[in-house]
Amino acid sequence: MASLTPLAEGPEFDKIRAIWRALGDHGAGAGDDCAIVELGSETVALSSDMAVEGIHFRAGWLEPRELGWRAGAAALSDLAAVAAQPRGVLVSLALIPEWPDEFVAELMAGVGDVAASVGALVWGGDVVRGDRLVVDVLVVGTVADPVLRTGAQVGDELWVTGRLGGPARAIAAWEAGIEPERTARERFAHPEPRVAAAMWLRDEGATALIDLSDGLVQDAGQLAAASGVRCVIDVDAVPRHPAVDDGETALASGEEFELLVALPVDAEPDLARRFGQEHGLELTRIGAVESGAGLELQSGGEPVAPPAGFRHF
Repeated sequence: MASLTPLAEGPEFDKIRAIWRALGDHGAGAGDDCAIVELGSETVALSSDMAVEGIHFRAGWLEPRELGWRAGAAALSDLAAVAAQPRGVLVSLALIPEWPDEFVAELMAGVGDVAASVGALVWGGDVVRGDRLVVDVLVVGTVADPVLRTGAQVGDELWVTGRLGGPARAIAAWEAGIEPERTARERFAHPEPRVAAAMWLRDEGATALIDLSDGLVQDAGQLAAASGVRCVIDVDAVPRHPAVDDGETALASGEEFELLVALPVDAEPDLARRFGQEHGLELTRIGAVESGAGLELQSGGEPVAPPAGFRHF
């Protein structure tokens, strides 16, 4: 069996490990944000991401065009997480019969919008009948020098793009039956795949990348497991979305699609300012990579317990 990138503990990842044991020699190495495949002279990055009504969103939260953008952005974020250039997307839809044709067209227009924003095209897909809306997006990119989650080195510093917690704040509002604060809703409905940012960070010497789909705490744990290191995060340094007034929300919020990046400790002191000028986005140092295993959160230099985040299983 091809080697599997080490995964953190948890029921979801136990299922992935079981799948790859069953595949044996029929499976390629896996466990990163994308499959990296050599095809002739090209290195191709591929990933798929599924958005399921009732799990990732609920009816009435978003307009169809927003649903399409968000589903496409989630998949394209996996290409950003290895610093790949998106080329195309394929979309499979399960649709309830009551959905009118114009809703379906608007949803796919949203996918087209986000694909175009990173230089990709919609190549095709499939449509079937279902009992709920499911949007499954396959993305294809090319990459000369992928940055994987396995590359973090002891002594590196940990940085994060953007400000965290907006999507969780929006979901909490919807679940309470109220309309979310405008900017929090925008962060959930219109996430931006950080493709250009990832390539910039690669060129600045990034040793490891992962996108924040499951929340900073869970994804930092994945980076630590993959690289065989311990990630130490200063919770007081984690940048919060303006609608967020507590640290736990910023730590646990999923669906962010920002980037957690490991950079050498001797990265240029002016790095964050130059990044902001180039991308109109914050880049914040939040921790360090140390020898050991797992994730440690600290406040004022003392360990603190991690918040509970979303888990599929």
